Amino acid sequence: MTQNIKELINKAKQDDQKAFKDLLNHFWEEVYKFQLKRTSDAYEAEEVTVQTFARAFDKIDTYEDSYKFKTWLITISKNIHIDLTRKQKLKTSEINDRKVSQIADAEPTVEDKIIKEQNLSSLLSKIKQLQPHYREVIELRFFKEMSYKEIAARTDQPLTNVKVRLLRAKKLLAEIINENKNTL
Repeated sequence: MTQNIKELINKAKQDDQKAFKDLLNHFWEEVYKFQLKRTSDAYEAEEVTVQTFARAFDKIDTYEDSYKFKTWLITISKNIHIDLTRKQKLKTSEINDRKVSQIADAEPTVEDKIIKEQNLSSLLSKIKQLQPHYREVIELRFFKEMSYKEIAARTDQPLTNVKVRLLRAKKLLAEIINENKNTL
């Protein structure tokens, strides 16, 4: 394991928001591609990937560095997919409550700053380019100024899933904004 990843994991274990974001950005594609191969459905793969990072961040204290972090994430992802498949077959709707880690949102991120710099109408057109589940959390958080708990209740999602989905949505929106800047 590279020293940088080890440092990020140690910082994440101390509830460092930037470390969570950096780990998410670094490993997102690998976990997503793994799920896409398993599910052959982009939406389902993305949902499982969001849940994977939510669970990993909840359980980061249990991670042992004798294993590769990527392997640990893939194992979590595989287990979540198996659980979801079983639940779909059994048609159960209740998901066991989990301990929710505190992912602080104290300081605006680079993505937050880019988003706020945009002209409102321009920003709205860029938000419309996001997939509906990402667009929804962005709108609830930034336009309706709802807390994470309120968004979780409104979307009927666990709090950690909302946090991970919002991190991902902000990253994707910042990429859309930067992409449009580069094409001008």
